[in-house]
Amino acid sequence: MRENSFRKCPECGDEIIGRADKKFCSDQCRNTYNNRLNSDASNTVRNINNILRKNRRILQELNKQSGKTMVNKDTLLTNGFNFTYHTHIYKTKKGDSYIFCYEQGYLYLKDKDLYLLVENKD
Repeated sequence: MRENSFRKCPECGDEIIGRADKKFCSDQCRNTYNNRLNSDASNTVRNINNILRKNRRILQELNKQSGKTMVNKDTLLTNGFNFTYHTHIYKTKKGDSYIFCYEQGYLYLKDKDLYLLVENKD
């Protein structure tokens, strides 16, 4: 025999009716609960993704001409580029480090104090 215990919805506290493994009283409560639970992490991830997309767009717009454009740091900063965020780094056999925001990247040329903008087409 089953015990007549009432299960409560973790979001609203109402009684849960239905399957034994059901956790919420409705889809709305389930969505509200999960959205609230993930909101802090989602905001952080959303903000970082926005910065990465903006960085990619800036590199792409500045590198339209030849596929290999040289710009100074001020040009990147004036356009709103954020050097803190990137998706990956590619190190060459020579030891150069290309920094990428998705397929758009740059290499700092110390001797010229310029940034070489590149696109990875692979």
